[in-house]
Amino acid sequence: MSIISRSTPGKHRRVTSSQTARGRIAMATIAVSAVSGAGVSGTAAAFAAPNFMPAPEHDAGSAGSAGSAAANPVAPESSSPQVLAIAEHKPVIGLDDQLDKAVAAAEEAAEAAHLATDPSKGEDSHGTPVFKPTEGVFTSGFGPRWGTIHKGIDIANAIGTPILAIMDGTVIDAGPASGYGNWIRIKHDDGSISIYGHMVSLNVSVGDRVSAGQNIAGMGNEGFSTGSHLHFEIHPTGDEAVDPVPWFSERGISI
Repeated sequence: MSIISRSTPGKHRRVTSSQTARGRIAMATIAVSAVSGAGVSGTAAAFAAPNFMPAPEHDAGSAGSAGSAAANPVAPESSSPQVLAIAEHKPVIGLDDQLDKAVAAAEEAAEAAHLATDPSKGEDSHGTPVFKPTEGVFTSGFGPRWGTIHKGIDIANAIGTPILAIMDGTVIDAGPASGYGNWIRIKHDDGSISIYGHMVSLNVSVGDRVSAGQNIAGMGNEGFSTGSHLHFEIHPTGDEAVDPVPWFSERGISI
């Protein structure tokens, strides 16, 4: 096939294969520019279409592989639309029970964290909660004092300062007692007995069941006392008293 040249009337010029290739490359460049202008999303949408089929390859003739590559872009490995696996929606069974268990677990975790950070609260080797009996200034320890044995410890604070039961137990004495002014004795579930003395007010009576940390009395200056304080004793077996300081320390409480 020959084409008449407009620049030279009457003469003919043969279009070479290299010219044909350059023409195809130019067209491919224009096509790529159009796709780029449309954006990646447009191209992706075209490839994702259900009826998308890659363009058939054409014989480039003498134009060579360069023309073929430019005119026929390579289709992706798979032209099928992607199928996403979505879990089937099912109603939750026993949701209330699950929520109750979650709340209980959170409360237990909070209690454990409180035990770890609160110096007035601890537990024994069986996990039984133990409380410091009151807050104040340590003024006297266990041992010889004034020619006799001081069987407990003294903690001083203002009149009315709360006195707490150190563990769960049952009140076996509550009221006036010689030397103590007023006292409370509690027998605990492990067989030990705790004694509290000099209180100005009592919040429990004989036979009452008390819980660890319960407010059982108000600190006072009753009986043989030189100022408002709590006299506290612990009898681990119900008989002989021991020094409360190491006893509390073994349970994570500092006096």
